[in-house]
Amino acid sequence: MLAGKIMLECSAETYRVEDTMDRIAIAFGVENPQSYATPTGINFSVDRAEAANFMRIAKRTTDLYKIAEVNRISRMIVSGELELNEAFDSLKELDRNHSVYSNTLLVIAATFVSGCFTIMFGGTWADFIPACIAGGLGFAAMLGSERLVEIRFIAEFFASLIIGLIAVGFITLGIGLELDKIIIGAVMPLVPGLHITNAVRDLMAGHLVAGVSKGAEAVLTAFAIGAGIASVLAFI
Repeated sequence: MLAGKIMLECSAETYRVEDTMDRIAIAFGVENPQSYATPTGINFSVDRAEAANFMRIAKRTTDLYKIAEVNRISRMIVSGELELNEAFDSLKELDRNHSVYSNTLLVIAATFVSGCFTIMFGGTWADFIPACIAGGLGFAAMLGSERLVEIRFIAEFFASLIIGLIAVGFITLGIGLELDKIIIGAVMPLVPGLHITNAVRDLMAGHLVAGVSKGAEAVLTAFAIGAGIASVLAFI
């Protein structure tokens, strides 16, 4: 359940979480493990007649490094390289560790990614710097808003609002040529690409509840981004 908790908190696919939990349980001699995961909780029991254990998932982020580490630990368990106590200690240490990427590094990455997406979508090099600045400041605004308001929808709306204002400001000052290309590139770090992909993969794997809920979350995120930009453009 700890392995499943770490994976769900880091935005792993639901079917991957259940498969990992089952493999770990079987490797330690559990017969007929029953695992069921949703984006907000895990149920696990040993066989059908035993009491079920439940774990609530309150916050979720994106951290593919931790997902890969849980997969590595689970493979070592299955191959017999880790004993029960060693595996549990490894998972507890991984759960305590923070993300390998600091917020500063994430903002820097979002800054350059925004400019590159602007060029990729047909923008000119004159739009590169405005898109970098708008995307970096918008992503920083999202990270800061999440600390104040634990509602991701509001954080993403505020971030896209900042991006729209900065982009319009650059065009007004004569810096940059195409407003739409600057905005499109700057909002790309906010786009929920991983949630959309996981929603489709869970639906294809038969996890309808998880797939629909992740899809709804992605739609809300896209709506928040669009609403923030539209709020700025409505007053131009």
